[in-house]
Amino acid sequence: MSLLSLRGVRFAFPGWPPTVEGADLEVAQGAFHCLVGRSGCGKTTLLKLAAGLLHPDAGEVVFRGRRRDAIGTDIGFVFQSPNLLEWQRVIDNVLLPVSLHHRPTAEETAQALQWLEQLGLAAHARKYPRQLSGGQQSRVALARALILRPALLLLDEPFAALDAITREELQRDLLQMCGTLGTTVLFVTHDIAEAVYLADRIDVVEGGRIVQEIAVGLPQRTPATRTSAAFAQACAGVRAALHLEEPVIPAQAGIQDALGARLRGHDGRRVVQ
Repeated sequence: MSLLSLRGVRFAFPGWPPTVEGADLEVAQGAFHCLVGRSGCGKTTLLKLAAGLLHPDAGEVVFRGRRRDAIGTDIGFVFQSPNLLEWQRVIDNVLLPVSLHHRPTAEETAQALQWLEQLGLAAHARKYPRQLSGGQQSRVALARALILRPALLLLDEPFAALDAITREELQRDLLQMCGTLGTTVLFVTHDIAEAVYLADRIDVVEGGRIVQEIAVGLPQRTPATRTSAAFAQACAGVRAALHLEEPVIPAQAGIQDALGARLRGHDGRRVVQ
């Protein structure tokens, strides 16, 4: 059963060609989808349409069987930047979605502290964002998005600016937390390895529409997953779908031939002078 459906969705910013054109997407309850594609292909716009932050010019966005017209408490959104309120403590930032509706109760505060503890931030609850590292701020943003236990979590490259170690730790935390809650996830990334590690479905976006859906048949993710042959094969499949195959240079080619091949684009034009 689909939790989220995009059906023939079209969207254009005023005065510009369509960013999204005839996009179709089905996200099942409890699924983890990653959107991958080149910059400018429409991934973030699709995410904002799914959230109700943008309204389609044509087609429809259906969430839980109803047309989606505005974002609600049943959808969480994590942006590229943590966007924490600098004048609020960590615990208050996590409780912000609750505070917009009512004064947080003792039970809700305890729940926020529990999320922070799970993310390794219990000792930082009374600190301010400026006192945290980038990775710690991203963890706070994740806890804030999950505090209302949304049915659908949307993430727009939330780990892109982080170092590799912190990024892998947050990927692990995200899988654990969403698995515990049974949260459905739609995650935008440029990182193929990240998409393969996180998702059970990868949707390839090109020209404002989803041109291919790839099922990722990996078992439960562990640290060993990233070095497995199945992981490498899955990454290669996504690379092929994105047309990222490298030109093969014959072994007998001389140094000048090899260098020339690297200096030319796929269409034969010289790209480095």
